[in-house]
Amino acid sequence: MLNSIDTTTVIRDGGAVGTFPGEIHEGVAWWLGACLVVTHKAELIAVAHNEHPVIGEFASRLCRGAINAQHYACTVRTLGCQTRDRLRAMLERFGGVPGAWVSAEDDAGVTTVRIELFGYDGSSLGESTGLAEIRRLIAEDRVPRPVNDQAKGQIVPCRYDLTDGGRM
Repeated sequence: MLNSIDTTTVIRDGGAVGTFPGEIHEGVAWWLGACLVVTHKAELIAVAHNEHPVIGEFASRLCRGAINAQHYACTVRTLGCQTRDRLRAMLERFGGVPGAWVSAEDDAGVTTVRIELFGYDGSSLGESTGLAEIRRLIAEDRVPRPVNDQAKGQIVPCRYDLTDGGRM
């Protein structure tokens, strides 16, 4: 595995958490996107992020990992900069789809990146709802890879209006 991580330390709390640079890198986001799609057999996921300067590449890599996960041809609806609560509301409006919220915070000069994964029910992934399997896939270097170009999904920017019933 290129750029390995300590999966026990990083893959936790509903997704991945770590200092950047250091414990976590952008490639982890790709791995999480691909693993979320495969472990949930998802044809659609939604992704949002906060406005932190380092997050753009993490969010982009998560989306690219999701669309390249084996044969699932997953569509990723990108919501752009949103709060965690707004993402969860959109997961419900989409009819209960998995998703990811990518964020970072600075504290005393240290940047901590958090990638929180959500299951079909809108809850953060737990050990028994996919997180342990994702950790195992990453630790064993078995991150899902694309099968062929026909199986590639797509990334679609989402226009939405939560004030009027979540129209898209």
